[in-house]
This record gives sequence, C-alpha cells and structure tokens, in this order.
Amino acid sequence: MSVLVFGHRNPDTDAICSAIAYADLLQQTSRPEAVAACCGTPNKRTEYVLRKAKVPAPRIVMDVRPEVADVCRRDVKTARYGDVFFEVYNRMKEHDVRAIPIVDEGRKVVGVLSILQLMDLIFRDDADPLKTRTVATCLQKICEILGGKFQHSLNPTQHDELLVMVGAMSAGGFTERMQKFPAEKLIVVSGDRPTIHLPAIEHGVRALVVTGGYVLSPGLVQLAKSHNVAVIQSPFDTATTTMRIKSAQFIDSAIDTHFISLPAKKTLDEARLIVEQSGQPIFPVVNDGGVLVGVLSKSDLVNPPKPKLILVDHNELSQAVNGADEADILEVLDHHRLGGGLKSTQPIRFINEPVGSTCTLVARQFRAAGLIPRAGIALCMASGIISDTLNLRSPTTTDVDRDILKWLETLCDVDLVAFAKEFFEIGSALRTCTPTEVVREDCKEFTEHGQRFSISQIEEIGFDLFWDRKDELRTALEQLALTQRLDFSALLVTDVVSNGSLLLLSHESDEWDEINYPQLDRNLYQLDNVVSRKKQLLPLIAQLIENAKNR
Repeated sequence: MSVLVFGHRNPDTDAICSAIAYADLLQQTSRPEAVAACCGTPNKRTEYVLRKAKVPAPRIVMDVRPEVADVCRRDVKTARYGDVFFEVYNRMKEHDVRAIPIVDEGRKVVGVLSILQLMDLIFRDDADPLKTRTVATCLQKICEILGGKFQHSLNPTQHDELLVMVGAMSAGGFTERMQKFPAEKLIVVSGDRPTIHLPAIEHGVRALVVTGGYVLSPGLVQLAKSHNVAVIQSPFDTATTTMRIKSAQFIDSAIDTHFISLPAKKTLDEARLIVEQSGQPIFPVVNDGGVLVGVLSKSDLVNPPKPKLILVDHNELSQAVNGADEADILEVLDHHRLGGGLKSTQPIRFINEPVGSTCTLVARQFRAAGLIPRAGIALCMASGIISDTLNLRSPTTTDVDRDILKWLETLCDVDLVAFAKEFFEIGSALRTCTPTEVVREDCKEFTEHGQRFSISQIEEIGFDLFWDRKDELRTALEQLALTQRLDFSALLVTDVVSNGSLLLLSHESDEWDEINYPQLDRNLYQLDNVVSRKKQLLPLIAQLIENAKNR
C-alpha cells in the first residue's frame, strides 16, 4: 500500500516541492512505497519549476477516504451465460468462493450466481420425476464433461432441453417407455446393450451415449447417421455418466440478474450502508462503464486498511486533503504554527521548526542521511525556499534557509539568480486567473477564538494589475466566505520588489478599527513590510480577534 506524501490544500510551490523531494528521500531510505501527492493542481510558477527540474508533477488526489476499489479483491473468477454447472461448481470449489459474478464478452457484469442458486439447478425440481430428468445443455458440453468422444456429431453446439433416459430395463419395456416422448428431446444412456441402442436409433433420439468405454458397432453408427442420431462414447459407468450429464446443465436459469453492483469510486462508508442492508453474498465492483474491477464481500468491510499519509508544509487538518482525519498519519514535516485536530493512535515523527520553508527541512534531511539529491530534486527544494522566503528577503528567513539554499545551489544545473528572477516574473495569478481562482490559490483556513477564516496569498511584481481587478476580487472573497461558511476571507497580495503587501477582505467587523495600517478603500489595507502570512499577518489577525473578544 502506498504512503502518500501530501502538502496542504490549494498547494503553493513549497507544499508541492517539499512533497516531491521528501517522497524521493523516503524512497531511498525508509519507505520505498512513498508517493508524492497533492490535493490541487500546481500553479503556473510551480509548473515552471517542474518543467525546469524535469520532475513529474505529483499525483493529484482530492480525497483519501478509502474507496471500494481500494479494498475489493481484484483476482476474480467469473462465469458467463452458456457455462454449465460442472465448470462453474469446480471453479468456485477450486477458488473457495461462495458466489461468482457473471460477465459478458466485454467483462460487463450481467448477474451474480451463488453456490445455493447453482445447487438449485440440480435439486429444485426433485419432486417432479420428469423435470429432474430434463437437462438444458448442448451435446458439446456433455462430451467435454464426460471426457468422451463423438462417434457421430450432429449440431453439437445447439442448445437443447434434453430428457435423460437410462437403458437399464428390458428392451421391450424401455422401447415402450421411450416412445411416449418426443424423439428430438431424448438422450439415451446405455452400456454395451445393442438391444437398447437399436430401438433408440430407430426412434431417432437426439443422442445416444454409450457408457463403460464401449464403442458402438460400425453398422449401428451408420444407422445412427441415417437417422440423425448423435453418438457419444463415455469412459464412465452408466450411473456416473448420467450424473455428469445432469451436471452439464447451463447455469443461465439460475443467474440472479437483479443484483447490486458497487461503483469502484464509491467510498467505503457509502458502500457499507448498501452492503449491510442486502443479503447478496458478493458485490461486483465496476468502473464507470460497468466493467468488472473486482468483488467485495461484507467481511472486506470489517477492518479495511486505512490510507497512510505523511503531511508536509502543514499540520492542521482543516488544511489537509479530504479524508485525512480518517487516515493513519505517519509523519509531519512543517514550519508553521501548531494547529488543532491532528491526532494519532501511536507515536509519530513530528518535525516542526521555525524556518522559512519546508523544503529547507527536507534538504536538511538529505544532508543528515548523507545523500546528495539529483539536480532536479535539488532545484525543486531550492524553488520552495525561494518561493516561501521571497528569495531570502522575507522576515521568516533564517540562517538555516540561507545555508541550505547555498548548498542546493551547488547541486542545481541552473543559475539560481536568473532562475529566481524568472520564477517571480512568470505565472502572475492576477494576469492569468479568474477572480475565483486567484482567491483560492494558496488558500489556507484557520480558526482563532471561535472565528473561522481563510487567508490566500499571491506574489506579484507591482500592484498595477490588482488595482484593475480589486472589485471583482472582493466579490470573489465574499463568495468564498459564503461557500465555505467562513466568518471572513482575506487576500494578501505581496509585491516581491517592494516587500510590501495589500490586504483585501471579504468584509470587516469592528475589530479592524485597531489594525493600525492605512485603509486605502473599502475592506482594503496597505501593509508595508508585511510579506509573511504565517509570521506577520496571521498573528496580527489573531490579536485583533482576541482584542475584540476581550472588550
């Protein structure tokens, strides 16, 4: 089972690059099954980084809650219309299953057959002597199940409803009884008894089965051909032959076509509600086209495996991928404040240090392990540091970040000075994104003193584009707060040249009177020398909320 290494929702460059780099480190050390993942598409700047680094984007996973496809059994034995009791029973017995899905030629599920329904083929008409002798089959299947040979074959694949008659009585009594039934429905089973063979052939029965390994004489074979009677040799005695002929019945009439299938993408919680209310023995798992993926039984839902996650660049469940609260979180590697909601059933590795970038922590892990990251991974980590520290100009920057970036620069195959300049010039969110995309890019939710709010941050070169779009961005913030049921939403627009920001709010309450920064417009403030969401803006907002609460 894969261990998914995740950054936060609406991931920025540091979140995605730290996930990629840490997964690469784990694959080389303790967790070869580690896979980088993200719960959102990379932004333009991150895409630029991945192209320059020649590193594939992480797997996009929007919800880690276990799905039916994660726990179903995929090595599935199936049956089809036209299969017979003998084949299907042995298949189920060999693989120790009590039910089997029925599929068509394209593996689309068309029914379910349980062992009880299969046995009913043999015993359901036990009280009716005529029905117990009737077998819906074809001569080809009978010959195969007997391991016999045709002495004369006639329409062997034709579907017939045959009445089995055993030539065990006197020839006269048998002939009298035989003539009471339509010849084309009769299959006569007899050992080396020409006195039975001859009247059966002359009556024109559908088939004659000669048991005990005996062979019909050439003359009788010729007579059988002239009367259109198929002849089969059976190596078994008459009793065993008769039983095997009965086991050659088609399964078609026993198939349950009113069955429940489960979409592969359905969550286990949703599937459990369906499965618990049904008496069906197995549940075919299908893709969007109805094609069989696997099968699920009630026992598969008793203790299903939990997804295994490693969180980087966040530690609050409100910022984690959907379903993280139901997963086993194995490690956390972060540089933000400690948030609420994260729990574990056992001790986990938790690294949280006040540095400027999670990529700094990942690179330090590489050095501690004595591993040299390849050039592409080194560039990814350098990009995370450049992005989160505004190329070492943010107040969150530490000497550790500077030291690590200097080390990574020796491993990259690009000029980091030129790279950083191009990185900040490319992918302006205000130039390329809709207002909704802008306010959801690198958006994190927080809870302080009972208030839930979000802060989004984008980096731009100058504020010219912002002034052209501030009204539509305010509307998008208002819609975000409404959709997510937040008390308010904020957008921090940071100028990487001047090292200052503008703060736009969906709406503001009385506590914003104490913000002590110039108000430029409705719900808009100028925050000189403020570039860090975690170290500068979030503490400011938390203090404003607390002061208002204590008034």
